[in-house]
Amino acid sequence: MFEQTFKNIDDLLYKDSGADSELDYIGQTSWIMFLRYLDELERDKADEAALRGGEYNFILDEAYRWPNWAMPKGEDGKLDHHKAKTGTDLVQFVNNQLFPYLAGFKQKADNPKTIEYKIGEIFSELNNKIQSGYILREILEYADELPFRASTDKHELSHLYETKIKNMGNAGRNGGQYYTPRPLIRAMIQVIDPQIGEKVYDGAAGSCGFLCEAYEYMYERMDKTTDNLKTLQEDTFYGKEKKNLAYVIGIMNMILHGIEAPNIIHTNTLGENIRDIQEKDRYHVILANPPFGGKERKEVQQNFDIKTGETASLFLQHFIKSLKTGGRAAIVIKNTFLSNTDNASVSLRKHLLESCNLHTILDMPAGTFTGAGVKTVVLFFTKGEPTKNIWYYQLDPGRNMGKTNPLNDKDMEEFVTLAASRTSAGVKGAETEKSWNISVSGLVEDTLDLSPKNPNTPEEAPLRSPAEILEEMQRLDKETSSILNQIKELI
Repeated sequence: MFEQTFKNIDDLLYKDSGADSELDYIGQTSWIMFLRYLDELERDKADEAALRGGEYNFILDEAYRWPNWAMPKGEDGKLDHHKAKTGTDLVQFVNNQLFPYLAGFKQKADNPKTIEYKIGEIFSELNNKIQSGYILREILEYADELPFRASTDKHELSHLYETKIKNMGNAGRNGGQYYTPRPLIRAMIQVIDPQIGEKVYDGAAGSCGFLCEAYEYMYERMDKTTDNLKTLQEDTFYGKEKKNLAYVIGIMNMILHGIEAPNIIHTNTLGENIRDIQEKDRYHVILANPPFGGKERKEVQQNFDIKTGETASLFLQHFIKSLKTGGRAAIVIKNTFLSNTDNASVSLRKHLLESCNLHTILDMPAGTFTGAGVKTVVLFFTKGEPTKNIWYYQLDPGRNMGKTNPLNDKDMEEFVTLAASRTSAGVKGAETEKSWNISVSGLVEDTLDLSPKNPNTPEEAPLRSPAEILEEMQRLDKETSSILNQIKELI
């Protein structure tokens, strides 16, 4: 049912002249779903208050609640066409009254952690792009069918929403920046193993895939006490995101995964001076995939000790600075970071090796990121002790990766098993055909080149000469003739 509802909404958006791409489809679906979710949340809270003999103060004024503007119903439970706005009236109400009203919550909210602030942020950053009021009316009716109350419903909705985010990434253009393959994220989380009471951070949050998966991982493994659930909801997951649409998608993704008021801030992470980061701003765990290949302006570079235009290198500095001593990180980065010879890259590798224990480097195959056209590695490190030994693992799923052959959880199993114990400085990891160790003391000091160079790859047999091939063919011909003669004799 849910899947068909999403498909029906996409089909309607395709017909509307205002929504042009997968990115638009998910953006428009997101604001409608958010208001549908908010209505269910408010009704749940009102029911809880009534059970306690109290009264609930609704966040939204009467005219802006879902049952009044989106789906006014008669006593028979069906849409009341006399009250329901449609056509031009509906679009004008949404654009000129609903969005400005909701955007105003940003100024009214007590602090950024509240759902009131999230309402204001979302509707300050998005516009309604649906131009036909008749199409919008149909979409609202489909959205009204989506149930948000049961946890099984939310689970299925979150799964479908993830699929939409994935499709958006596969659609190309800038959609890919929001999507990291979930099997890779899950493997990173299993190796890092975040625990209840730890703060988990992603400063390039995108669609919040890392935070959503970390929530699932921690929720499944923790004791389901009231205190733990409150800690997981309110004081565990933190993120920052610069782009408007990604911010909204991330908020909606976390809500569907069970976080009521996500601690996601809409800001340019790199606009913050890392020299201002204090202990109170630091985290126990950082999981991230900063944007590939971006270039930052000179004024942004001034916020960093090692100045470079490469976005990912600036993010890496931010992440190192944002980790608590003893904190753990897993960061996806372009493989060229390991070997670039410019001064900034060499300085950053030196800084990473001296301030952190870079205990593991996971070398990912080409095609892991559909449409991105880059090779990546994952850096696993612990802050507060220098690196002595690095264990490399070269992932080889035994097939060409791509849209029709995406990464799966089974591909990651061996790495996760071998990597789980690879966290202590100086301790070597398993040596296999896919994995090996290097000692930092053996690196060339001028370059500190960390490129994966697998010494355990089996040597390929040398190519044979034409004479050797002819000799083999003649030998096989003789063997074949001998077998045929033996068969004739038996006959």
